Amino acid sequence: MSQDRFRSTADRSPPGPSGIKSAGDVVDPLRFLLHLTREYGDVVQYPSAYGPVYLINHPDHVGRILQNKNYLRVPLLKLALGMGLITSEGPYWRDQRHLAQPAFHQKCIATFDHLMTGATEAMLRRWEAFADTGQPIEIAAEMTRLTLGIIGKALFSADLTTHADALAIAITTIVEDLGNLARSLFNSPYNITSSRNCRLEEQLQVVDRIVYGIIDSRRQSDDPTSDLLAMLLSGRDRTTDESLSDLQLRDEVVTMLVAGHETTANMLSWAWYLISQHPGVEHQLHTELARVLGERSPTVRDLAKLPYSRMVLQESLRLYPPVWFIPRKNLVEDKLGDFTIPANSRIVLSPYTTHRHPTYWANPEQFEPERFASDRSEGRPHYAYFPFGGGHHLCLGNNLAMMEGQLVLVTVAQHYRLRLIPGHPVEPDPLVTLRHRYGLPMTLDSRSGIPIDS
Repeated sequence: MSQDRFRSTADRSPPGPSGIKSAGDVVDPLRFLLHLTREYGDVVQYPSAYGPVYLINHPDHVGRILQNKNYLRVPLLKLALGMGLITSEGPYWRDQRHLAQPAFHQKCIATFDHLMTGATEAMLRRWEAFADTGQPIEIAAEMTRLTLGIIGKALFSADLTTHADALAIAITTIVEDLGNLARSLFNSPYNITSSRNCRLEEQLQVVDRIVYGIIDSRRQSDDPTSDLLAMLLSGRDRTTDESLSDLQLRDEVVTMLVAGHETTANMLSWAWYLISQHPGVEHQLHTELARVLGERSPTVRDLAKLPYSRMVLQESLRLYPPVWFIPRKNLVEDKLGDFTIPANSRIVLSPYTTHRHPTYWANPEQFEPERFASDRSEGRPHYAYFPFGGGHHLCLGNNLAMMEGQLVLVTVAQHYRLRLIPGHPVEPDPLVTLRHRYGLPMTLDSRSGIPIDS
């Protein structure tokens, strides 16, 4: 490694590449981040269009950043999510989280199991025609439709069936444009053309019409409910002691609607791909299902008896974390190991790279669900694995996402083996979330005569 390619530790500044010549140098942010960590270590500095960026990969430093109030969120998503829980900070964020927290208590989300399995079984009935003809389905789109429907009913008691296609298109546009904006941390500034800006505004309006419709419908309804929306509607702004405004409600509903389905859909889509490529994993999963469930549908009480299905999801989240990078900005200077991070620095944490840290993950590119067994997880640093973030901004819906993911995975796997179309390219697309660049067309092989309840 030549001395002129990086700054030495003598000046307490992290090492890193001397320059990025053009946006073309960083066509693939995932490979770029992996290269930086392998070439320069756990604390790396690299130049960007906005000045130096610090990539942090060591679990101890990741934990410090996520748990320390010196490190604030970077408002990349405010354009779409407004001042929702994912984008807000300080007292406002604490008040909103306090209002929403009860809806995500374990006892509350456990009541959603029949909703989740019922929605999945309805999807499976629709799949029967595809299984009979051998016609492929687009599994990423199917998981999006499914998780949108589940989150709408679970958190807002809203049937989004008629809006599913419009929402999917709108959210895809938002994810793409905000993803390209976020990726400017890794190359040149993103130029939003007037036509692209108009398209984004149109799709944001689609989301707003649906969300304000949900809010208006609830305000006019006399039906008693105890979901997240009911808690938000009954909440008070601690500063003004007034009810939340429609804009405040909109920001929280949009945040939960988008974040609540997008990450779960991506987690499940990547899991189906990985299972299809690993027959041994698939066999072990099916063996567990047969032993614990037989032919009956799963409930939340079964999940603790199905540890392998959970490990499959955990390993999928390790290799393909939906939230593949987490930007932060520090208020005051800080020291991470031997290196000083100046105040007001742009900082990137990447679950994608930390989840591949060879010190903590043997054969890091291999799909091995067993690595999450209790005996193999013992002693692993907490922040070697952080698919849902951490610290005081730990994802509020992480338990809901894992419960939903496990129930959907188990219910589908009872009935079908999913097979990727031969020769179809699979490549991660690092936008705001880690989607599939070319989709995931898969065919369905019926497993047995297990009836799908009608």
